[in-house]
Amino acid sequence: MNKPFPPGNSLCTGFEDPLGLSRRQALSRFGYGLGAMALGTLLNQDQTVRADAKVLKPHLPVRAKRVIFLFQSGAPSQIESFDYKPLLNELHGQQLPDSVRQGQRLTGMSAHQASLPMVGSPFSFAQHGKSGAWVSDQLPHTAKIADELCFIKSMYTEAINHGPGVMFMQTGSQFPGRPSMGAWLSYGLGSENRDLPSYVVLVTNGQGGQPLTSGYWGSGFLPGKHDGVQFRSDANAVLYLKSPDGVDQASRRKALDRIQEMHQLRLAETSDPELETRIAQYEMAYRMQTSIPEVTDISDESESTLKLYGEDVKKPGTYAANCLLARRMAERGVQFIQLFHAGWDHHGGLPGGFKQKCQQTDQPTAALIQDLKSRGMLEDTLVVWGGEFGRTNYCQGKMTPGNFGRDHHPRCFTMWMAGGGANAGHTHGETDDFSYNLQSDGVHIHDLHATILHLMGIDHERLTFKYQGRHFRLTDVHGHVVQPVIA
Repeated sequence: MNKPFPPGNSLCTGFEDPLGLSRRQALSRFGYGLGAMALGTLLNQDQTVRADAKVLKPHLPVRAKRVIFLFQSGAPSQIESFDYKPLLNELHGQQLPDSVRQGQRLTGMSAHQASLPMVGSPFSFAQHGKSGAWVSDQLPHTAKIADELCFIKSMYTEAINHGPGVMFMQTGSQFPGRPSMGAWLSYGLGSENRDLPSYVVLVTNGQGGQPLTSGYWGSGFLPGKHDGVQFRSDANAVLYLKSPDGVDQASRRKALDRIQEMHQLRLAETSDPELETRIAQYEMAYRMQTSIPEVTDISDESESTLKLYGEDVKKPGTYAANCLLARRMAERGVQFIQLFHAGWDHHGGLPGGFKQKCQQTDQPTAALIQDLKSRGMLEDTLVVWGGEFGRTNYCQGKMTPGNFGRDHHPRCFTMWMAGGGANAGHTHGETDDFSYNLQSDGVHIHDLHATILHLMGIDHERLTFKYQGRHFRLTDVHGHVVQPVIA
């Protein structure tokens, strides 16, 4: 029996017929020709949409059919959001004890401070729902759905700066060049919708902060067709997709057919995987000329739905608008939807800055969970929320009445999951009373990735790709499924 998820691109090589022809050469000379093959594809679209998935079958029961990752770039403070630490308020202004720091590394931004005064959160906390989850008063809408969430309060990472931190969370490596999680899922499971990409990226407009580059959603050494496709907020949602003025659909189709014929001839000679990627991208772009205007047009949404997401939902490029688009894409079979919302990097002015970020994100985030649930989609849609690391319990720079900042802190931070097999109403892991070190049940980024893949029906150790003589995977050579967070 063939093993699912064979390593590397072995599905595309190694076939030879008795005449010595390669697989592609044989197909190019096949009696019916490419025209008949194309016709067969058109007549059997539903059967061929997930062609890869038919070969690369899931290893495990599928709990989640799709993932929506609400990535809060810049690292929101766990102390101001979900990790309630009243002791910090009692010790406000006192020095961080050496017994707590334990000589651990600090960033260059605070390593040379004369003092490290601890600072408590200026916000109030209360327990919510049957689960009794602690939630900040800056997240009132999230508090209402607390029983839908599975909190992981013991996340940790080795990355201490934003670039490596975001890269680690997205790709499983601090170094550029590895495939992102969405690319791995696209490679492993294919797509449910032939007219939309399997991996879509939405970035909130005008948030500043650390730059968000395409490397965070790239396919690395996987075939380029598994890249995340960024949707923009203007009339051209995807760059270079629109046909030039004066070129109608029929003319565009004829031009693509001729280009494809030339590519197929060259492909038969060279077996170049880049040509396969180019062919797939041309065809996807043509189909998206119709599908993208439909998915981005929210005029068919009810007023009650729009009200649920808040006033910003009608402003393209806002976090609220992107949350609604994420639900619309999930309905249409997009496998991995990544939202990037930057600006959480509060080295100073945290009370005001954190409050602003919550005002932008709290209601739309909760609305997405409620909307998915009302449509019967939450049970097989995994929603993930969090940043690249946490924030320190001490003040970076000078602390003044009513104002302070927090530095980067990789040793503990909070994320949450909802739907898609996550253990709703559960809190996993614990930090110490200072929110500085892990107290129990640490969850590394590799563990998080392994768990997400597990909920998607994938054994993270078996989804591999051979590159430069080594079998790579999203979790590198690490990672364990965190069973308590699975329902």
